Amino acid sequence: MPVIDHSGDLALLVAAAQAAAPIACAYGAPKVWDKPDGGGPVCEADLAVDAMLRERLGAARPGYGWLSEETADAPERLKAERIFIIDPIDGTRAYLEGSRDWAHSLAIAENGRITAACVLLPRRELLYTATLGGGAMLNGAPIRASTETDPARATLLGPRLAMSPEHWTGGEVPPVRRAFRSALAWRLCLLAEARFDAMLTIRPTWEWDIAAGSLILTEAGGTATDRRGAMLSFNKPHPQSDGVLAGGALHEVLLARLDAAPDGPAPDPSDPDPSAA
Repeated sequence: MPVIDHSGDLALLVAAAQAAAPIACAYGAPKVWDKPDGGGPVCEADLAVDAMLRERLGAARPGYGWLSEETADAPERLKAERIFIIDPIDGTRAYLEGSRDWAHSLAIAENGRITAACVLLPRRELLYTATLGGGAMLNGAPIRASTETDPARATLLGPRLAMSPEHWTGGEVPPVRRAFRSALAWRLCLLAEARFDAMLTIRPTWEWDIAAGSLILTEAGGTATDRRGAMLSFNKPHPQSDGVLAGGALHEVLLARLDAAPDGPAPDPSDPDPSAA
């Protein structure tokens, strides 16, 4: 089957992310408020980046739909064959704390599948990119996911909740080391470059948090599914997945040990993984 060239879409995403970086970095102390219904913090930088991206990307691809964390959802996107899926600032809490661990996460989906993706961490000077069938890159160099299959030698990115015994068959938590990073997009990218071996979120997860990173990981040879092993799909009427299990070779090992029976915790619109410690 011939590989479709998505390089034009990727170039568009990269240029937009690079244009977003100085906007976000220019705010020293942005105004902050809480989203309705306990939706977590949002700041003026989130909205400024979102507005610029929507104008720029929409002008370049007027036929594409739009799904963004900071734009009110509209049903018109469901009719679009191709759609932008955007998180203007992934890791707003980290951004507000002055951390470097936040990202611009931009992706394009076609008929539910991500075809081009870009994750830029301006404060770390890291640019992750991928196109469907074209491989994954970090700052222009190819990257590959981990080949580790032994949990005892592996490190898993996730909140404390992911390591609760009730989520594992027989209550037996695998002997992985646990670490945490704020931005979900960056977690997936860290797996793609084999800095870590796996990632798990139990809570329902918004599409904009994982769209770009999921393609970067899979193009690096990894796997990303929901927590029950179903392949991820995008531009759904309710744009969430049932958690995320992702990794290199360890994905299959952990999936066999996860207990898929219990329902996950109730959705938390502010942050699918609020527990960092």
